[in-house]
Amino acid sequence: MHLTRSGQLFLLGVLGLSGCVRLGPDFQSPKQAWIDHWSSPALEQSSQRDLHPDLRQWWQVFGDPVLDRLIAEADAHNSDLKIAGLRVMEARAQLGIAQSGRYPQLQQASVDSLYFNRRQSGGNNPQDSHFWQHSAGFDVGWELDFWGRFSRAIESADAGYFAAQANYEDVLVLLRAQVADTYFSLRTTEARLRVARENAKQQQRNFEITEKLFNSGQQAELDLQQAKTQYLGTLSTIPSFEDQVLRTRNALAVLIGQPPGALPQLLENEGLIPLVDRAVLQDVPANLLLRRPDVRAAELNVAAQSALIGVAETDFYPSLTLLGSIVWSADTLNGTSRSLDLIGGPSLRWNLFDHGQISNNVRIQDARLQQLIEAYRDKVRQAAREADDAASGLIKSLERERILSEAEVAAKRSLVLASAQYREGYSDFQRVLDAQRALLEQQDNYLVSRSNAVSNVIALYKALGGGWYSALPKIDAATRRQMEQRTDWGDLLDEPSAAQAKKVKDHE
Repeated sequence: MHLTRSGQLFLLGVLGLSGCVRLGPDFQSPKQAWIDHWSSPALEQSSQRDLHPDLRQWWQVFGDPVLDRLIAEADAHNSDLKIAGLRVMEARAQLGIAQSGRYPQLQQASVDSLYFNRRQSGGNNPQDSHFWQHSAGFDVGWELDFWGRFSRAIESADAGYFAAQANYEDVLVLLRAQVADTYFSLRTTEARLRVARENAKQQQRNFEITEKLFNSGQQAELDLQQAKTQYLGTLSTIPSFEDQVLRTRNALAVLIGQPPGALPQLLENEGLIPLVDRAVLQDVPANLLLRRPDVRAAELNVAAQSALIGVAETDFYPSLTLLGSIVWSADTLNGTSRSLDLIGGPSLRWNLFDHGQISNNVRIQDARLQQLIEAYRDKVRQAAREADDAASGLIKSLERERILSEAEVAAKRSLVLASAQYREGYSDFQRVLDAQRALLEQQDNYLVSRSNAVSNVIALYKALGGGWYSALPKIDAATRRQMEQRTDWGDLLDEPSAAQAKKVKDHE
């Protein structure tokens, strides 16, 4: 293809201007000023600073190897986490589609072979002829990124990809907190079941004693019926606790990617739940809130939508496309020539009369952007509320645990004294029943209070985004083999390179 000097200058000018204009707003962080200095008295009281805490593996503060193994199994086998990893791969492929806009959008080769059989009749010279006609062509069409249509689309897809990464990390945060909470809930229910069984045995002995005394005529029937009522009432709670244990164990099994059923690893540790009186943090709460994966994902969604406004605004302006074709044709007729055509030049298209379609599309994109800005700000406020609630809950549940611990000791002593006075004839049997009832109530309340304290520790770490990191690949080996057998994924299933990992860290 040969261009005149003026055509060459025109082409160079267009290429020079291409990509220099980017319509639409540049991304601005929707962060509000209050977050920079946010904290609360409850957070200050329930946390401490340390230079070397590992907030990524906060559950290790409990020193429970069973919990460590359960979380490792959840990381490797949980379905929600696998789906989040696959969505990262989907977003990576979407980014690849957007990046293809940097290159000619039309790259088409065509080859035709047509057979003609022509019969002419009538006139002075009737004849028949048949021949083949062959042609080959290559067409190129490249819409120049004059207004930033494609660069804004890449910007949006890039933010979407990092939002998918942040969503994956958010699933990690939620999954690990849920595994820990479910595990400690199971341990609490098992402890409450043991307490109920122990009290039921003691109450059964009292019932048997009163029954013998009643049968021998030494005691009234009222004592017998009261002892029986208390014993059967405690006994009735055992099936409910057993059902809770089964359901909680099944929920834990599903979380770690196993079918419902027995979990042998849980038998290694049946003691009391360890208490942690404060969270160990490396940074101030405000910075930790902004680093929460769901908060980062909300901010990246704002960035992705902001770029889409620029994509929509490019429809107001003309699109300039460089077209080029090479066409070769020949046939089998004698005496005909073969041809080679080179065709090229710019093409300008401009939708002058849209009747409000383009402008309303821009308004739609802008309204969606404002919605995402408000969603981000609400996400930050909700994150701060969760952290403050968990910190306050931890402080108050620990206060209640200390009170109930003393109450349990007093209830045990009360039962001993009531039983001794009853045997010596200084008090009636009702004092014993009241002491037994109070002991069971205080023991159960104490276990529930310990469980609430542990749950608030977990909630505090979760509210501050702890546990977002995993060294495991987002796509496990078996899933990767299955996907590669179906589809050519190239290198998209590989873990990000060091440069990409640095870019992810910069986005954080």
